[in-house]
Amino acid sequence: MQTRGGAKLQRRPARYPWRMVSQRILLVDDDVELAQLLRDFLTRDGFEVALAHNADDALAAVRNGAFDALVLDVMMPGRSGLDALRELRRESPLPVLMLTALGEDIDRILGLELGADDYIPKPCNPRELAARLRAVLRRAHGDGGETLTDLHNGPIVLRAASRSVSVNGEPVTLTATEFDLLALLLRETGRVVSKERISQSVLGRPLGPFDRSIDVHISNLRRKLGDAADGDSPITTIHRSGYLLRQLGAPA
Repeated sequence: MQTRGGAKLQRRPARYPWRMVSQRILLVDDDVELAQLLRDFLTRDGFEVALAHNADDALAAVRNGAFDALVLDVMMPGRSGLDALRELRRESPLPVLMLTALGEDIDRILGLELGADDYIPKPCNPRELAARLRAVLRRAHGDGGETLTDLHNGPIVLRAASRSVSVNGEPVTLTATEFDLLALLLRETGRVVSKERISQSVLGRPLGPFDRSIDVHISNLRRKLGDAADGDSPITTIHRSGYLLRQLGAPA
């Protein structure tokens, strides 16, 4: 307890309790000098950072160590970062932030389709990298800024405590980003949710003019949820407005 002017001050609890413990990050980039510079910055910013410089070493490190998130460069000699992500997603929902070459939209879209949580173009500002990492980690730890409760819509059931989702009683594996996106749509069932709101609420950043991240995450979510009883997707695109989760019937 601290004092100020003779008055006792209660220590305020941390807003994000998970930040009281250093977050372990695996940063993967074949540019050794750049990787070391980013590690030094992130370390000063409170992260615990390990390095790998190729896809094979990265996958081995993830399997042998406990990491909170992975920063993964797309372009590496031998197996690419996309190859590593594809293999990783077969066995782990570990949050992944992709490093993509400036202007390489196809790499960004493919990375998101393979299950990346977000991307940041290279060369990147270390401060933006740290901010994007914190946003990804907040989602992974269930701290999206809104109190989450159990939600359901017909056959879709979302459990807040376990951050799990099932459809017709069958578990569905979602990334942290997909989970938060579904939670937002479930809270707003029957109402249109704009891309701008989704970007701010789920990705933690404003929607860019050419940013297709939301579209790709929605596509992934549609594929994982499957069709509703009427044969159509539960998620409807509202042209130039956003997305709407339809009110569904009871489980089949």
